[in-house]
Amino acid sequence: MTAIRQEKRDDVTANSMKTDSSKAKHLYKAVWRWHFYAGIIFAPFVIMLAITGIIYLFKPQIENMMYQDYYYIQAGQRPLSPSIQIEKVEKSYPDATITRYKPPVEADRSSEIGILNKDESMTIFVNPYNGEVVGELKDSDKLMNKIEELHGELMMGTMGDRLVELAACWAMVLLITGIYLWWPRKTKSLFGTFIPRFFKGKRTMLRDLHAVPAFWFSLFITIFILTGLPWSGLWGDMINRVATATQTGYPSGLWDGNVPKSVIPTKDVVKEVPWAAEKMPVPQSNENGMTTLPVERIMKIANDNKIQPGYRINFPQGETGVYTVSVSPDKPEGQATLHIDQYSGKVLADLRFEDYGPLAKAISIGVALHEGHYFGLANQLLDLVICLVLIGISVSGFIMWWQRRPTGKLGAPSLPNDFNMLKWVTVIIVILGIIFPLVGVSLLMVLALDWLVIRRIPTVKQWIG
Repeated sequence: MTAIRQEKRDDVTANSMKTDSSKAKHLYKAVWRWHFYAGIIFAPFVIMLAITGIIYLFKPQIENMMYQDYYYIQAGQRPLSPSIQIEKVEKSYPDATITRYKPPVEADRSSEIGILNKDESMTIFVNPYNGEVVGELKDSDKLMNKIEELHGELMMGTMGDRLVELAACWAMVLLITGIYLWWPRKTKSLFGTFIPRFFKGKRTMLRDLHAVPAFWFSLFITIFILTGLPWSGLWGDMINRVATATQTGYPSGLWDGNVPKSVIPTKDVVKEVPWAAEKMPVPQSNENGMTTLPVERIMKIANDNKIQPGYRINFPQGETGVYTVSVSPDKPEGQATLHIDQYSGKVLADLRFEDYGPLAKAISIGVALHEGHYFGLANQLLDLVICLVLIGISVSGFIMWWQRRPTGKLGAPSLPNDFNMLKWVTVIIVILGIIFPLVGVSLLMVLALDWLVIRRIPTVKQWIG
């Protein structure tokens, strides 16, 4: 009897192991299928984002070369006052409205005066020593503005912003599913796991060149994606709301209780402002029959408050508008945003890095790392390598699919008919829906398409598989 019981237990154990093995294989195929779909759809977007990101990484070097005749002038002895420089611009552009002023950062640099001329935003470069206009640039014509618009929203406005955000979020899904597929199950060899196999045939080499670099750079890629998402529309706004609600963004005690607040966020009146200050409401100037202070007074206030060089002064919009002084240096620790009463010169709001909550500090440092600013050229080169790895992973994945696809078919990995995904799908959708709302919505749509259309129409099912 004992032998019979033991035999039965062995049979149960063997059947259990077979069942577990079957479930693991089915899960592997399911993950592979979604990895395949995501790669086919979003790899082109990832390549585009990586290429435009590489160009934008070297914005300082590129712009210094492209606009050197505008940026650099012969240093003189004594510069003219900013008011006189602005007056000369007003004479050259009589129908324009002055919107901002940026003092020279070095003795051999020009002043930058922003204007709105016939509904066109422009930057006028002025020799501060003689007031001569040395050049003009429409903001819409600047190469890096176009690259930024392409990188951030595909030059399609809100719809493009959502597509870019969706692609970035799905890149995270690709990374996670890719690591699951890469994870060694049968062999523990270094080759093929941590080192590419270059002499095992083209297909094996291509597979390793796709998977191994993705593993080694997985942490860097994750940080790279997450630090770019705060600039996106939906996810970025969600994080900003969380930061505000949890007091981990700008502090609630920033305001003087006697200053009336508006509901206008700072980003609506200042184009370039630190991320942590984007949602900060703009206060209003108190009208006391006084005249607007000249820009020299605002510069003195900025200098007295130890604002780093490189700041720009945005002019008041209307009678209750304020001067806004903002600076975003390479090191976010030097960020500052000041709103100043245009009549009295009182600092109505002063937001510095040290005032940020922990989430705003982390995001500000992350943005600087993402844009290649935080530790100079080395940061740029590291980001360049990450972008090149992303391009390499995407291209190698496409080549693998192209070489292995059956003639006349898409060649998607098949999903076992007896594999019950309901529990896994529910968990995945809930998690992704919380962290990346657009991924959760898109995953529901793709699942509906897969279950309700692809599986039920034989012609489509045959072409997909």
